[in-house]
Amino acid sequence: MASKRHLKQKINLICEELFAECVAGSLYGQNRESAKALIFSTIKMRNNYVRRISHPEPGLTAKAYYKDLKEKFTAQAGELLDQLNSF
Repeated sequence: MASKRHLKQKINLICEELFAECVAGSLYGQNRESAKALIFSTIKMRNNYVRRISHPEPGLTAKAYYKDLKEKFTAQAGELLDQLNSF
């Protein structure tokens, strides 16, 4: 398992890229309201997952918890990317 610091850095990097794409989409796209919603979703997603790294759920092993966290983050980032590509 990577350290918490590296995991936070990777999440921040991915969210920064998604944020930049959302901003570009809002500037050049036709549907600015949905782009703004995606921007807020990206920010909320980043805050949620960075907070969850520091406070693992009791009752789960660390390996299982962080594996589940990575899978859920990847799925949610993929959904945001699909929404971004749709407009």
